[in-house]
Amino acid sequence: MTEYLPSQETPSTSEWQVPSHTRTILRSKARAYAVVVPVINEGERIRRLLSRMKEIGIDNLADIIVVDGGSTDGSLAEPFLQETHVSALLVKTGPGKLSAQLRCAYAYCLEEGYAGVVTIDGNNKDDPSPIPAFIDALRKGVDFVQASRFIPGGVAENTPLSRYVAIRLIHAPLLSMFSGFRWTDTTQGFRAYSRALLEDERIGIFRDVFTGYELLAYLSYRAPKLGFRCLELPTSRCYPKGEVPTKISSFSGNLQVMRVLLLTVAGKYNSSKATDA
Repeated sequence: MTEYLPSQETPSTSEWQVPSHTRTILRSKARAYAVVVPVINEGERIRRLLSRMKEIGIDNLADIIVVDGGSTDGSLAEPFLQETHVSALLVKTGPGKLSAQLRCAYAYCLEEGYAGVVTIDGNNKDDPSPIPAFIDALRKGVDFVQASRFIPGGVAENTPLSRYVAIRLIHAPLLSMFSGFRWTDTTQGFRAYSRALLEDERIGIFRDVFTGYELLAYLSYRAPKLGFRCLELPTSRCYPKGEVPTKISSFSGNLQVMRVLLLTVAGKYNSSKATDA
């Protein structure tokens, strides 16, 4: 295990703001693409997801990188990660939540030379079977692939009514209006990004302003405006009956998501290096 600290920089990354984290390398880099799985205390859900990814051979197409926000439930024991062919475990030790975890993972992936990254939530709500289609889209020149349960071929199962209404009537329409790209499903983290998008200074993902859920909305807003090629692909997102496996609380969390949305479309997270900032 090695420890990454923000002061450990190269000339090309000297302006990146990346939270402190540890890195445990389990397998050498073997693929051109990576699958990043952010997780914190998901218990059997993350274990089922990683087992399913191994079962369908995702590790034959991409290296699997788990980025942990500080789990204490024992779900990420090293023998299990090795058994499921995980390539690296990153554990965030600095401040922040989801966006901070993602900055750790994306910095690692760019440093390792990956051509693109697929991200899928570690709570096992998403069927990982479309991952090969996401990678194929990146290979064909798409910069941003967004999973959607709301386009033909997609499946939305047991989606909480409040979540459905917020996405369909507020979140996706506003991001579509202000980004110039018609999005249908904008709050979930099953996505893929090209290397060019992740390292573009006009977007500037490696900034401490991104700590919670800001990065998801921001990229949906900025990528189309800056001319990156975007695409939605159909996927299945299934909530178990009687349980909502999410780190977003029903009221205060949803309120925070809406606040982030409004700040995003107002341009408050734009990089100072963007010509339209």
